[in-house]
Amino acid sequence: MTDIVDRPEGAGRAPGRRSANGRPANRGSANWAPANWAPAADSILNSTGPFGVMLTCMLVGMLGLVTYAPYGFDAAFGIAVGAAAVVAMSLTLILAARPRLLEPLFGGLDKMYRVHKWLGISALILMILHDQVEPDFERSVRETGLGELASEAGEIAFNALLALIAISWFRRLPLIRLEIPYQLWRFSHRFMGVLFAIIVFHQFFVDLPAGVDPTLGLLLNGFGLAGVAAWVHTEFVAPRLRRREFTVSGISRQGDTTTVTLCPVGRAMRWRPGQFAFVRAPEAGLSEPHPFTIAGAPRADGTLSLSIRALGGWTRRLPDALREGMSVQLEGPYGRFDFRKGGARQIWLAGGIGITPFLAWAESLTEAERRAIHLVHCVRTPEEAIGSEILKAAAGRNPRFSYQVVVTARDGRLTAERLIGSTPFTVSDADLWFCGPTGLKDGILKRLKALGQAPRRVRFEHFEFA
Repeated sequence: MTDIVDRPEGAGRAPGRRSANGRPANRGSANWAPANWAPAADSILNSTGPFGVMLTCMLVGMLGLVTYAPYGFDAAFGIAVGAAAVVAMSLTLILAARPRLLEPLFGGLDKMYRVHKWLGISALILMILHDQVEPDFERSVRETGLGELASEAGEIAFNALLALIAISWFRRLPLIRLEIPYQLWRFSHRFMGVLFAIIVFHQFFVDLPAGVDPTLGLLLNGFGLAGVAAWVHTEFVAPRLRRREFTVSGISRQGDTTTVTLCPVGRAMRWRPGQFAFVRAPEAGLSEPHPFTIAGAPRADGTLSLSIRALGGWTRRLPDALREGMSVQLEGPYGRFDFRKGGARQIWLAGGIGITPFLAWAESLTEAERRAIHLVHCVRTPEEAIGSEILKAAAGRNPRFSYQVVVTARDGRLTAERLIGSTPFTVSDADLWFCGPTGLKDGILKRLKALGQAPRRVRFEHFEFA
């Protein structure tokens, strides 16, 4: 799972509402198998990564402040923000390497990428502060040729990094609809490691006062080398180790959504329903990797399906560029969006192509599944309602699974009142799982809270990484 919002115990419940089986919808009934501490433990675990990243940057900055305090506040502050900037950039590159061991500490790769983004923004601000309050040690150090070179290299890398981080930050320019091309945005990410290596060179060899406690320098050297190593791994090692070869065995279209079926070449990929993978198709001229949810449960032969809606340049080119028999590369799986970690009553709310993780979940449901689940899929037109066969089959296998498709062009927009009316159990006693546009989620939750029907927990996956 990625983001979790817990409702305070007992808040927002409507008394007297009964479940589909006629019994009172009591959270404490025997149907509630998951322990109450499990979601809290998940929330704590998911916060460990962001908190640890923030604390690390702060502690290194404080160490810089203390170490250089004898040289005056300006010098100490300049060193402190510079040190924090180096650590923030290093951690940004480490998270960009998608380390799977760290994913649980952030609650999923989507949330880890958001921390990655804000680390980059923080590094930008800290570097500007370091440049504005640059430490002046001319009277305290003996200048060397290497130190002078390191100082000049740092200045060049600083200005270049400002431009690249700004491009990364403002991928969609504010107040206007202009969007920076994905290729330029991705290049800014790939080249950032080279500039950071120059920053590390600056850190290693810039002239500093003699006799200073070396602890800060050793820490920064370690973080610098770790960041460069992470970038080298991301750009040159991981593509060879992580990517798996697949062959396109089928392509079908429904409205503006293309469903691609892939067969593994060699060892199959193992995934859990709801996970996603990064996809690239060099033969089709689509070399940049993009993330897509695997729209189905695992199969014995390793084949998988991806449902891709035309939302950007890459996805719009895909239907005409891809052909059966072409080679496609996948990296993954990633993600912790897993309904099995939820409660005994669940609402699955999908907006548009956000249905894909729920299709995988529905296909994985068996007769033995004891959870009561109601799925609502919001689409603009009937053609956008993909996966109807999977949902019908799931409802036929398990009577505790129900679903509803809301076509806004025909039925009007989904409201909280309609959601309450269509759900066969009390909304306030259920977990709500969501994937889709943020506006849909925020509007429904705001109205549910006003009606006293706020869900027990809200779990959702971010629709975009950038």
